[in-house]
Amino acid sequence: MLEDEQSGAVRPEGSNPLTNFSLNVNNVQTIVKELFNLPSPHITPKEMLEIKKEIEHHAKNGSIDGVVVTHGTDTLEETAYFLDLTLDLPIPVVVTGAMRSNNELGSDGLYNLLMSIKVAASDEAKNLGVLVVMNDEIHTAKNVTKTHTSNIATFQSPQYGPIGIVNKKILAFHHYPLRKETYSITKITKHVLLLKAYAGMDEKIMEAVEGLNPDGIVIEALGQGNLPPALVPGMKRLIEKKVPIVIVSRCFNGIVQDVYDYQGGGKHLKQLGVIFSNGLNGQKARIKLLVALEKTSDLTEIEEMFSK
Repeated sequence: MLEDEQSGAVRPEGSNPLTNFSLNVNNVQTIVKELFNLPSPHITPKEMLEIKKEIEHHAKNGSIDGVVVTHGTDTLEETAYFLDLTLDLPIPVVVTGAMRSNNELGSDGLYNLLMSIKVAASDEAKNLGVLVVMNDEIHTAKNVTKTHTSNIATFQSPQYGPIGIVNKKILAFHHYPLRKETYSITKITKHVLLLKAYAGMDEKIMEAVEGLNPDGIVIEALGQGNLPPALVPGMKRLIEKKVPIVIVSRCFNGIVQDVYDYQGGGKHLKQLGVIFSNGLNGQKARIKLLVALEKTSDLTEIEEMFSK
């Protein structure tokens, strides 16, 4: 992206301006491959799958020791988490981006890219799953999220924090993920919707959703996992049709639990067969359900996947 000096509008250019700079970090040899030139709101699971296959192609023929993916920040966390769920590789895979365009004052793109190459070249970053490197911090793809519309420190991991730091002098991990889950898929074919709960949400929403014949639904529920009671009849009909409904919280800290025992409360939803996610946000839960549905349509198996 480049900023127009007169209007201030930011738009894609014909080529990636970062390729005009030297990417030499600690004598690491780099190979640059541009798969597509898209703003991140244009990214779909189709492009995510293409990135996955490109990484696997180079990794399995032994031509690379690490990977850095440059990506627009709006959907960066979704692509990173998709890769985290679907890649089974020991080499470091890092996703990075920039909050300021290459020609803007205080541009952070080149610096983030150089730090990402440093992480991807590190033996310590092996077998940690996909990492996101931004603003001197190293985050896991599972936990990181964009928290500010414009601040360069936008990427944070609520509850858990970054797992390491990196700058011109230092590369240090201070804790590591305990587990890694991977699902081998070759295609993405399912239709999964993401809804956000709000006060007064009525049955018309679920009626509209039913008409779309989704393969799965993720709902950002209220608090610890509660929903307006008007949604329950429609949800029940969908569950009877074996359509998985996964709930997360619209809060960015904490997890959903089957605590409240009233119509639409978490306990009631659990009894209906709603699947509770273990700490993911809505957009990542949708990515996980897309991946899960390529492996199985069994609601019990999907529930087990979301307990991890």
